[in-house]
Amino acid sequence: MSISGELPGEGSDGEEEVFINEEDIIHEITVDDEDLPDRDDDDEDGGDGMDDSEEIDDSTYIFHGHKDEVFTVACSPTDASLVASGGKDDRGFLWRIGSPDGALELTGHSDTVSTVAFSSDGTLLACGSFDGQINVWNAATRALQGTLEGSGSGFEWLRWHPRGHVILAGSEDCNVWMWNADHNAIFNTFSGHSSTVTCGDFTPDGKLICTGSDDASLRIWDPKTAQSKHVVRGHGYHTDGLTCLSITLDSQTVVSGSKDNSVHVVNVKSGQVVGSLVSHTNSIECVGISSSYGWVATGSMDQKLIIWDIARQSSRCICEHDEGVTSLAWLGSSRYVASGCIDGKVRIWDSLSGDCARVFSGHADVVQSLAITTDGNAMVSVSTDGSARVFDISMFK
Repeated sequence: MSISGELPGEGSDGEEEVFINEEDIIHEITVDDEDLPDRDDDDEDGGDGMDDSEEIDDSTYIFHGHKDEVFTVACSPTDASLVASGGKDDRGFLWRIGSPDGALELTGHSDTVSTVAFSSDGTLLACGSFDGQINVWNAATRALQGTLEGSGSGFEWLRWHPRGHVILAGSEDCNVWMWNADHNAIFNTFSGHSSTVTCGDFTPDGKLICTGSDDASLRIWDPKTAQSKHVVRGHGYHTDGLTCLSITLDSQTVVSGSKDNSVHVVNVKSGQVVGSLVSHTNSIECVGISSSYGWVATGSMDQKLIIWDIARQSSRCICEHDEGVTSLAWLGSSRYVASGCIDGKVRIWDSLSGDCARVFSGHADVVQSLAITTDGNAMVSVSTDGSARVFDISMFK
């Protein structure tokens, strides 16, 4: 075979064209472009070592202060940039969205920081731990204001009174504790549960307290006398430990979820079970009530978030997930609700249609908790991957 023209490298720049004489062609084969293998993009740019399957990160800011799994997060009710978080590294942090400097470590704990919450006026921050202590910080001066103690057993959760500096917390010692945070003094101890108090809150009007326990009961308390007004348990109620509860804004109804897959509706005034929301097939992990609609959202290990019409006690829509749902948060007064999942994704759902409006990626492990900033522009999620991430949700207001 003869090749006319200069070989590459023989000319002045080695770029001369190479020709094959027509008589040297033995057989011509027609090739369809669609039959050719795709060219690797890395070949075009020389390869940059990037993995095409690398997960997209939709977060606008990441807080990396924690050195282990992060379990709890809260946003200030008065400052849209101020966030608190706590985790398995025995540490809590007070930090600002978008600011890599100036994070305050909430020191003093010797075990997992399981719960954080701002007072309703935003001036104080409480940080509770499995070490049996709650530290109260001044959010403005960042000074430790006081330490609250119970029996020494770990605290599962804490809540502030809706109109005062009073803290309520559920303990592994089966009791509920209440303090005056301004004076670091115990107000009352609520005794009656026979196992860990796993969830609870003041009613929005501040007049009563609802608590749920691993003993499969709900108790409704008078905060002044520390006496049970109602004990809800037995036939027609949960058969296993309660995991979560939420109270309607009118303080009339409490919705509780359990390990036994069930969701029940209880009248706060009478203590009677007035309804059951039946559909889930695995443990209920979270429950939240819309501030604008008469709807309840429940998330379960059965990979479903269900939106319920509480008046009709029927499901409006079922939002399917790839893995179990661990946390949820309604986006202010909008029709949208967010869910956190074992797969590390945070999803935004339209509660009117049941459609998934957005999927936020970024976490590499289970999403443990969600919180919405007071201006409704951002959502903060924390994960067992050790990070807290901020996502822009301004388009869902």
